[in-house]
Amino acid sequence: MRVSDLFIYPLKSARAIALPAADIDAYGLPGDRRAMITDPQGHFITQRELPHLARIEIRPEASAFRLLMQGKPDISVPPPRPENRMDVNVWKSTVSAAVADAESNRQLSEWLGREVRLVFFDEQAQRTANAEWAGEGTPVAFTDGYQILVTTTGSLQALNDDLAAHGEGSVGMERFRPNIVIETDEAWPEDRWAAIEIAGIRFDLVKPCSRCIMTTQDQLTGSRDVANPMPAMGRIRMSADRRVPGPLFGWNVTPRGSGRITIGDTVKIVEERPEGWALKVRARG
Repeated sequence: MRVSDLFIYPLKSARAIALPAADIDAYGLPGDRRAMITDPQGHFITQRELPHLARIEIRPEASAFRLLMQGKPDISVPPPRPENRMDVNVWKSTVSAAVADAESNRQLSEWLGREVRLVFFDEQAQRTANAEWAGEGTPVAFTDGYQILVTTTGSLQALNDDLAAHGEGSVGMERFRPNIVIETDEAWPEDRWAAIEIAGIRFDLVKPCSRCIMTTQDQLTGSRDVANPMPAMGRIRMSADRRVPGPLFGWNVTPRGSGRITIGDTVKIVEERPEGWALKVRARG
């Protein structure tokens, strides 16, 4: 097995940036989900409620961030002032985040047709993953809950095989917004991996990822008038464990070291979960 793709999403719920290699630290991949859009009260906004976020690109530059959206003038966002802060909410977490300047927020609000704030996870911001799954004190930025999401090509193929068998089209890996994609011949081997090693770094697979409506949206346009993977996941990937309900695809991963990984790196299984993960058995009719 080997690493086939690497991605970061600097602005939560916006477009991915593909990388040939990536550093790994306690937060995962540096630069991943370090910016986020919120409403004026600080509640995070994603493609779940604003599908057009899929049309936004963010490009880190030497002294600014540049936001791009087709048909709109670029927004050059200067580094936020650390003292300009607000409390923001990501699911059950409250984080003190740095807020972008007023002009950038005004332009972004015009883009999206509603008042929003652009916030940043800076050096003063603090948040930790759920200790029940990731252990005590594991830091995380604006991701939904954990540092890294791992998916496998064999599992995507199995999902697309089921979609094809029901005449429902096919989907690409971008629908699942992974950080690390592993090339495998087998489907769903990740259910049995407790830990893997890449370039000498241990990664613990701590919790399967339950999926939502974002997987039904085109990740360039935000359109939902495209092939939908949810029916196939409902048929073959419904969790039977109440702790993680719903359809599953991919695993949340916590790194246990630092270093650098590269596309093509070998992936080793260093600890297994022989029982896998409990799935509901679909009725046959």
